[in-house]
Amino acid sequence: MSDNFDPAMTYTSYLAVDELLNLQRPLSQGPEHDEMLFIIIHQTYELWFKQLIHEFAEAQRAMESGDTHYSLAILGRIRTILKVCVTQIDILETMTPLQFNAFRSYLSSSSGFQSAQFRKVEALLGRRDNKMAGHLPPAIQAEIALITAENSIWDSALAYLAKRGHSIPTDVLGRDRTLPYEANLRVQDALLEVHLKDPESSMVCERLVDIDEGIQEWRYRHVKMVERTIGHKIGTGGSSGVEYLASTLFAPVFKDLWEIRSRF
Repeated sequence: MSDNFDPAMTYTSYLAVDELLNLQRPLSQGPEHDEMLFIIIHQTYELWFKQLIHEFAEAQRAMESGDTHYSLAILGRIRTILKVCVTQIDILETMTPLQFNAFRSYLSSSSGFQSAQFRKVEALLGRRDNKMAGHLPPAIQAEIALITAENSIWDSALAYLAKRGHSIPTDVLGRDRTLPYEANLRVQDALLEVHLKDPESSMVCERLVDIDEGIQEWRYRHVKMVERTIGHKIGTGGSSGVEYLASTLFAPVFKDLWEIRSRF
């Protein structure tokens, strides 16, 4: 028997089910039936964002250590989580605009734009700009600043390719991590060589494309869900709603991996 065996441990206590089920607190009068769905969907998103942060950190460790097979496994899991995030929008879209507007006023100034965890996900993916965290509390801004000072997922991927012997420019490997990454023709040349001569590394690159596509798919479905629910109204919290969300569409995360598509 394991030294860690606890005969008092139960499913409920291990997962803190009682605490978890007390975290859904509708504010509307009644309350409105659909507010519960709205809360649970968004709380679940926050849990998935937490898991994505956890998995991205592991993927970075795997790539930077040169572990191809573990990298593939973790990156594949990330893509599957993103698929689940997209599928949750299908559930949210079962709520009509009238049903949402029945409790929307109770959201007051709260907005998904304030999700600190999603900003951390964006930072891990390589977003580097002053707008991403300026509206968040100082402690959260400091946490995101730490992320943006370190390797992004793409930086870790380039380190992996360099470890595999591919000609990643040294100035790119040593670049200032606090600045946004710019597409680089020399990196693209190296990526073509990866696809032609190193099947294992090319699989890691394709997993990154899967993730990039998954992020873009989630953004698109999110935009359309918001548009069908509130049209072009101002978003909760005073954001521009659909206009802001639409501005994030079709912006690839791993630019070099997309640029080389026309060169195969």
